Parts: sequence; structure tokens; C-alpha cells
Amino acid sequence: MQHNLMTSRKFAPLFWTQFLTAFNDNFLKNTLVFLILFKMSASEGAALVTLAGVILIVPFLLLSALGGELADKHDKAKIAELLKRCEIAVAALAVVGLAFSSIFVLMAALFGFGVVSALFGPIKYGILPDHLERRDLPKANAWIEGGTFIAILAGTIIAAFAFSGGDNVLIFGTMMMGLSVLCWLASRMIPPTGSKAPDLQIDRNVIRSSYTLVKEIRADKRLWRSALMNCWFWLVGAFVLSILPTMVTELLGGSELVVPAYLTVFAIAVAVGSAIAAWMSSGRIVLLPAPVGTALLGLFSLDLAWNLWGLASVGHATTIATFFAGQNTIRVAIDLAGMAIAGAFIAVPTFAALQTWAHEDRRARVIGAANVLSALFITVGLGLVAAVQAMGASIPQILIGLGIINFAVAWLMLKTLPTNPFRDFISILFRAFMRLEVEGLENIKKAGRAPIIALNHVSLLDGALALAITEEEPTFAVDYKIAQAWWVRPFLKMCKFLPLDPTKPMATRSLIKVVQDGNPIGIFPEGRLTVTGTLMKVYDGAAMVADKTGSMVVPVKIDGLEKSYLSYLDNGKIRRRLFPKVKVTILEPVKLEVPPELKGRKRRTAAGAALYQVMSNLLFQTADTSSTVLDRVIQAGHEFGMKKLAVEDPVTGRLTYGKLLTGAAVLGAKFRARFPEQNLGVMLPNANGAAATLLGVMSAGKVPAMLNFTAGAANILSACKAAQVKHVLTSRAFVTQAKLGPVIAEMEKQVTIVWLDDLRAEISLKDKILGLLRKARPLVKRQPDDPAVILFTSGSEGTPKGVVLTHRNILSNAAQAAARIDFHSGDKVFNILPVFHSFGLTAGTVLPLISGVPVYFYPSPLHYRIVPELIYASNATIIFGTDTFLNGYSRTAHPYDFRSIRYIFSGAEPVKAATRQTYMEKFGLRILEGYGVTETAPVISINTPMYNKSGTVGKILPGMEWKLEPVPGIDEGGRLYVRGANVMAGYLRAEKPGVLEPLIDGWHDTGDIVTIDEDGFVKIRGRAKRFAKIGGEMISLAAVETLAAELWPGALSVVSSLPDAKKGERLVLLTDAPTATRAEFLAFAKSKGAMDMMVPAEVSIGKVPVLGSGKVDFVAARKLAESAVEGEQAA
Repeated sequence: MQHNLMTSRKFAPLFWTQFLTAFNDNFLKNTLVFLILFKMSASEGAALVTLAGVILIVPFLLLSALGGELADKHDKAKIAELLKRCEIAVAALAVVGLAFSSIFVLMAALFGFGVVSALFGPIKYGILPDHLERRDLPKANAWIEGGTFIAILAGTIIAAFAFSGGDNVLIFGTMMMGLSVLCWLASRMIPPTGSKAPDLQIDRNVIRSSYTLVKEIRADKRLWRSALMNCWFWLVGAFVLSILPTMVTELLGGSELVVPAYLTVFAIAVAVGSAIAAWMSSGRIVLLPAPVGTALLGLFSLDLAWNLWGLASVGHATTIATFFAGQNTIRVAIDLAGMAIAGAFIAVPTFAALQTWAHEDRRARVIGAANVLSALFITVGLGLVAAVQAMGASIPQILIGLGIINFAVAWLMLKTLPTNPFRDFISILFRAFMRLEVEGLENIKKAGRAPIIALNHVSLLDGALALAITEEEPTFAVDYKIAQAWWVRPFLKMCKFLPLDPTKPMATRSLIKVVQDGNPIGIFPEGRLTVTGTLMKVYDGAAMVADKTGSMVVPVKIDGLEKSYLSYLDNGKIRRRLFPKVKVTILEPVKLEVPPELKGRKRRTAAGAALYQVMSNLLFQTADTSSTVLDRVIQAGHEFGMKKLAVEDPVTGRLTYGKLLTGAAVLGAKFRARFPEQNLGVMLPNANGAAATLLGVMSAGKVPAMLNFTAGAANILSACKAAQVKHVLTSRAFVTQAKLGPVIAEMEKQVTIVWLDDLRAEISLKDKILGLLRKARPLVKRQPDDPAVILFTSGSEGTPKGVVLTHRNILSNAAQAAARIDFHSGDKVFNILPVFHSFGLTAGTVLPLISGVPVYFYPSPLHYRIVPELIYASNATIIFGTDTFLNGYSRTAHPYDFRSIRYIFSGAEPVKAATRQTYMEKFGLRILEGYGVTETAPVISINTPMYNKSGTVGKILPGMEWKLEPVPGIDEGGRLYVRGANVMAGYLRAEKPGVLEPLIDGWHDTGDIVTIDEDGFVKIRGRAKRFAKIGGEMISLAAVETLAAELWPGALSVVSSLPDAKKGERLVLLTDAPTATRAEFLAFAKSKGAMDMMVPAEVSIGKVPVLGSGKVDFVAARKLAESAVEGEQAA
């Protein structure tokens, strides 16, 4: 997650502490310089000014190592606070010195500031990795570098303006003491770090400790080279800044007062360069900017020499405007800015490398050693300037020499660079053109030795991207055909790779050997580029490598490159971009769990399934669920285009994303103005208007309570009471068509009916214009964990309960389904399941809308002749239904009606074998059966094209925990409990209106008895409430209904259990099979080997009651059974 460092408690106090420290140092130094110039003669003054510079640099040479040792041994935050307390005393000494105009006392104070800064140096850079993630280090270093230079500039300029005319004790004292106290207060806010090396022995001999630390850093090639590159920045910086005053006065015709103008350019340019360098170095350590920056330093040095050549001062401009009107002054400013930016390219990434590569228990000492070297290089730089000038060299000649040396150093840096320049270059390209963002880089290190980096495969650029993100260079498994391509071979020469033929099982042996030798490998488990936009088949080979070596698998999600022109997705599936934003998410390492008893082919298959589970978990965990439903629909509108088709129905036609969101914004404004309460009832059929109303209610910051209009007035009013609904949104046309007049009349006694037809008539041109302007943002901002919708349980077993689903619940379930099923914007969903039904809402409406998939709404699933024709005419590719509805369509549909269908998903009730067989034989389609409950938003498990087992409801979706509780009398399986991001916030009950009843520890009792086999497939045995105890045996009513379905294909049957004096309970079967008899059932049950107790005591023929969701109404069925038995007894 991106955050602002300058508002972070972990960084901001440190930044301001360092900023104020640097300001005070330079404020005092420059005050001292002006005082010297004011009091002394020119020759004495020059010597004392040089001495002031030496006094400030000597502590860095002598005490940086000691500072590193103190910072490692003690809590860095405590040491920082102690140093800043001492700084107040030094500041007081400086005030006394100025009051008495004592240059000696001021020199002593300056030395004191130098000591504090030298001891603070290892803390300021050493503390950053303790508080910040590694990816934030370059950014933090950039802030510190840029801030330091701006503080130096500010201290210099303010001292110049305040004291150029003489000393002013009041201003000086106030500023010095005030800023020192502010600095101390800022240091007190730095969070503690704890001691990293508490047993460290401090070496009090500062010369020896400095030498020892430099010698230690010399032993580590990476640290040594990074430190030397960092020192080069300080050497060149000191070199250039020392010749700046002479350059301004002697060559460009400016006075001393003009020097701060160039210093300003320099400081701002350092800040800009630091920001650019941080941006380039974000993610893994990238050091290529250092040699590039050094080469640029050489280039700008030569250009500066060219611009200064032959110039000589003829007068001294005293104003900045006059000065910059002079010859070449602006070009010189550009060269100085270029040098400053180039210098930052060296400083920022090299400091990040030192911080990252140094072990945390000696990190501050490494920074201290680097500071010793930097001080040494600065001293050498200043000495060289003095020596070369003494030899009579002109400034342009000096700059030509500096430029040539920089080119040589850049070449040397490139040859000895601790990172791979090719990989660094790719990383910078991705940052520059595709705004690459990497999350979780530290997880690769957590995986230990030789991890297996498993990436999803979305484009031809994936390999290059994988090279750019990892710290250690992995060996890549490359398809042997791709490895032979002419355009790939030059790139493969610059990295480690192993050509593999995925069709040859023996090919994995070479990969296993690479891992056993301790090398990390990068692998694309899919073995090919996706052509679906989601996870494809996962090859067992990659899983076998993990299983055989015991290495950890690091799942990596590449997001964004599928939109590039180098992906294999066609334009119907994705909206292409030249330079899409790319995000790489690296998850925590996992170990493949394969049962130890499995051997051979079975073990290989199990390992492959385990790796597929890891990769589908990756897709779910990296999905955006921290948003709201409306925000995601708006995002899809931007992603796929506001002119893309969103929803369609047979009455109002087609609505694009733009029109749908405009309609939602218009309605949202009306709802927000009219209804003060939080929950609004929505009672509408499957139609475009329902989608617009749903999104409109959300836009208004309210929660739609989706009412089941087939449930009867009593149940609807009970639902309204539970959710505290006062207004119900509906339509006159719908009420008339559905013959709901009596229901509405009953409802109006307790709630207010709001007719959307009337509301539509009130919408003015102004409302439409405002809606158009507001379509891209909700009227009221909602949070991911706020309620999104209230659904109601079907009431198949009693009074409906309100189920509160949050935005995160719905988006999580959509993401879970998307991790297992490939669908794309080229698909079209035909949704017959009502939007008050959880499956109809999440899978049939929300999931398609947030994925750019158009939805065709049809209001009645019972129109068995019309629906197949509309599926044929609309070119739908995905249908959601129930066994009852699908069975009805199969009887009337032409075999060619479903020609465009890719997937048929069925839920809510078991799919009968006869229905499955009909669809396979008549239409050539598999029915993929799923299972869920309203409380889980709703999908828990689903069969997929890749993992499908007939008679089961598929595997449990990623991101869900489950457990089976034993049920007395049932030997196999248990009662299923689930927990996960898709599980509801809680219940609302009519007995306690508006009171949310949350789940205990997040576990939801599904009330279903299930078995889960060794492959992870779930089989429903029945509702816990739908078991009858007959003669001491637990009999599943669902199992009896399955027998009836096999005996009378195409007929609907329901079994109820009634009390029985002899056996405890007895079974009564109601069926719409016209010739059904008990004797026929008995004979069939015996032929199937069923227990005698599974044969119903009575079989009656009649209409089976069904709910609007397609489920059998068990409550009504039981009442029918009871009345039938009472009628027989009365007769």
C-alpha cells in the first residue's frame, strides 16, 4: 500500500531532525564566515574561513565510526535524542560566542556541531531500514538527501542576508536556540528501534575504530564498491562547490552575494535528482544510475568548461537579475543543475544498497565507515582543488580534467557494478514506461535458500519483468521453442536460463539439479502465455521440482502486462495500451503440501493440484477487494470504456456503462434527498432498472435491502421489520405484470411504497446533466467494510433472516470465483436468477459488471420456451441457473439454441443425473455444479472446467477456511463451518429489528452435512435439518429425493418427515410425476440396494411448491404433507 512518508511517524520526525541539524550547522558556519570577513583582514579571513571548513569536516573523519558503534549498541532513537539535547548546549555556546564576538568560541561551537552531526550521521541512514519497508528506502534517502541540501542552502542564504552587514545577537540567538529546541523535540518523536548489537564492545580509540570499520567493509565487495561510489558523489560535490565562489567572481562577473543563487539551483537540482533516482531505484537495489550519473557528471563538467572558456570578469554584478543578464550565466546554471541531478543518481541508490545489504546488527557501523570514507574523499577533493589551483590551472582546465576522470570512473563503476547492469536497465525501463510497482520483495528472502519463484504468465515481457524485480538472479525455465527464437537469443545471453520441453517429464530433472545446487529458479507453471486472461492449466513439472527439493514456492502475480500489445489476449478480451501500468505482487512463500504416502503418478498429480491451489490463491489474494461495489463498477467503466455495453434486457434494451452510471447518479441524488433512513427496500425484477436502482442506492450512501417478491406479504413484511425498512422501491409496470397487487396492498399497511415510474417522471434536464457529471464518483463515499446490501435467507425452512453483506464480502466472493474460472469482457452473462437471490446478485450481476462482462437480464426463469430463444439471440456465453430451470429449458430448447454457451453454472439445489446427461447429449455442454449459501455471498465451492467431478459441488474456493463438525448418527462427513473474507457481517432478525448479530470468531454454520474427498471435492449429503431418525438410523431426505429423481426423470419431488408413534419419524413423498406409486418406488429402491427405511411411507401426487429462487419450498411442502395425512386420518 502506498503511503506518504512525510506524514509517517516512522520517517517524518527523523527527516525534520536531520533538516534542522543541517540548517543549524550551516547557519552557524556561514554566520561565522561573515563575522570573520567583517572583523578580519582579507588574508587572515581566508585562512580562518578555510579553518572553519576543516573544523566541520574533521569530526566526520574521526567520529563517524564511533557513531556507528554507538548506534548499533544502543537504541538509535535514544542516541539521537541525547545528541540533540547536547546540540542545545552547543547552540547556547554559539550564542555566547557571537554576543562577545569571539571567533574562538564560535569555532568551538562549530566543532561541537560537527561532532553532533558526525555521531548522528550513521543514525539517520541506519535507522531508516529499521522503520521502513525496503521498497521505501530509496524514496526516504531521496527526501533526506534533498532535504539536507535545501537545509544547507537555507542556512547559507539566511546567514548571508541576516549578517552581511554585521552581527545581530538577538536574531542569531533566537534562531539558533529556537531551532535547536525544535530539533530536539523532533528527535523525541523518533520511534524506538531497540539495540541491534547490545554486546558490542565500543573501541574508544577513534583512529583504530575508523580503520577497523573501513577494513571490515572492505571485506564485503558489494558494500565496499557501493561505499566508494557514494564517496565519489561527495568528492565531486565538494570539488565543484569549492570552486563555485571563484568561478562566480572571477569568470562570470558576480559578487559574493550572487553565489547563493547558484547554490539554490544546485540544492533544488539535488532534490529533483534524488526524487528521480528514488523513482528509478524503487523495488530491488538498482545501481546502474550510479555509473550513468558519473558519466553525466563528466558530460556536464565538459560543457561547463566550454561555457567558461575564455570568460573573464570585467565588473561585479550585485543583483541576481544583472548577473543572469551576463554572458553564459544561465548555461552555467543549467550545467550546475545537471551535475547536481547526476550526483543524486549516485548518492540515492548507493545509500539504499548500503542500508539493504548491511546486516541489521552492524548496519550503523557500515554507514559510519562509509561516512569516514566520504569525509576522506571530501578532504582529498578540497586538497586537490587547492593543489591544482596552486599549480596555476584555470577553472575551465580543472573542469576538463574532472570531466575526463568522471568518464573513466563511470567505466570502472560499470565494470565492477555489484548488480547486473542489464537487469538494472530493464528495471529502469519498466519504472519509466510502465510505472512498475513491486510489493512484497522481502518475501523472496523469507523463502530461504534456492526458492522457486512461480509467476503467472500474461505476456512476452514477463521474463524480462521477472529479471527486473528479483534481488538474486534466478535461473529461468524457458520453453525450448521460445529459446530458439532469433529475437530471444541475444537477451538470453545476458541472463541465466534453462531451455525446457514441458511435454517431456524428464526435463524437470535438470531444474531439480539447479535448485539442489542452491540456485533460485523462476518458472511459469502454466508453461504458456494465457489466452483467457486468467489462470490456465498448471503443469505438474514445476510442482515436482518443489516437491522433490523441498524448496519454498514464492507466488508472484504480474498485473498489467496482459493489457500490452505483447500479450496473446485479443481485443475482445482486453483493452490494450501501449504502456500499461504494471504491478507485481510477491506473496509469502509456501511449501507444497503433498500427502507423504502418495507415490509415482498419483504424487505428481497431487503436487500439480497443490501448485494450482497456490496459484489460484495468488489470484484471489492479489485481487482488489478493499473497495466498494460501485467504485469497482466505475473503475470497470474507465477500464473498458464508458461506451461498452453493461446491461441489457428485452424491454428497455441496452445500457452502456456510461448510461448505467449516469442513471445510478441521477437516482442516487433523488434517494439521498428524499430518504433519511439508512436501509431502502428494493423490490424489482431482473431488468436494467434493477441494476441502476441498486447502484443508485449505493451511490446515495444507503444500503439496498433486496426483497423476495415471491415470498408472500407476511415474509416480505418480516424482512422489512428486521432491516428497519420504511420505504420500498418498486415499479407499477412490474407489480401489474407480476400480479402483486394484493401483496402491495398488504405491505402498504406498514411501509411506504415508492413508485420508480413516478420518480422517473420528476427527473429534469438539470438532474440528467448533474448525473452525467457525477457518474464517475459516488455521491457518498463508503468504506469496504460498510454494509453493501441486505439479502434475506430463502425461507425454505422458516422465517427469512436478514443477511448483511459488506462490499468486501461481495468483492471477495467475486474475486474467489474469478480465481478459478476464466471469463473476460468478450463473454456475456444471461442472468435469469433474481437479484434478490445471492447467486443472482453476486455471480449474475456484480461479478460481470466489475469485470467488463455484459449482463442480459430476464425477469422470469419460468418462461421455458422464451429463455432458450433469447440465449440464442443474445449470443450469451455464460448461464447461471438451478436444476429445475435448466431441466425446463432442456425440454423446449432447440439443440442449436445454446451454440454460443461456454459455461453453465448451477446452484441452489442438486443437479440430477438426468439433467446432466440431457445437456451433454443434446447440447454438448457440461453443467458445472456449485454450492453456496446467502451468508457467504454466496459461493463456497464450484466445479470448474479444470477440476470437475460429477456428483460433487467442486472444490472450496481460495481464501476460505473450513472445518467439519461431527454429527451424531452420521458416520461419514460432518456439519460444514466456513470462515473467510466473503462470509457475512451478521444477521438481522425481525425479533430484534436493526440489531446486527455478528458471527462468533467469523465461523458460519452452513447447516449442511458434507463429505470432502482426498482431492478436495465437496459432496452435499443434505441439510442437517433434513435428516430423519427412523428406527435409530439417520436418513437423508435429499438422498431419498435423488432416488425419486432417478426413478421419474424430469419430475420434481420433495420428501418431508413427520412424527411416527412406532419408528420416531416417517417419510412422505410429494411428486408431480403423474403415475408415481409407492410400490414402484419400493421396487426401484431395492434394485439400487437402498435401505428399506429410505422408502417413503406414503407417495402422493401434486404440485410441488417452489420459491422464486428456484428452490423447493420445504415449509409449504411439509404443510401439504401434514394436511394430506390429516385428510387420510379423517377419512
